[in-house]
Amino acid sequence: MKPHKQYHKSKPVCNVTFHLPWQAAKDAKTVHIVGEFNNWDENSLPMNRNKNGDWSVTLELETGREYQYRFLIDESSWENDWDADGYVPSPIGGCYNSVVVI
Repeated sequence: MKPHKQYHKSKPVCNVTFHLPWQAAKDAKTVHIVGEFNNWDENSLPMNRNKNGDWSVTLELETGREYQYRFLIDESSWENDWDADGYVPSPIGGCYNSVVVI
């Protein structure tokens, strides 16, 4: 599921809801979203587990920008957003980061 975007009419921000399907983190105890919007802090943005087992979090992000991000599962495993707006090579680890365009 693509990140859901709800733009504000009166300010240059957008509420973005990120989702990680349960299949990507079947036995996970915790999932955090980590990216440019939180200075890649691995602990500041925990995601909530929904009734169907998916994980989600809603963030207010500045419009007119692109943000790189990834999901951190149980503080040890990284996962990309399967439905991100795009992907770019990460400068660390020879992998890719997900991108959301606001």
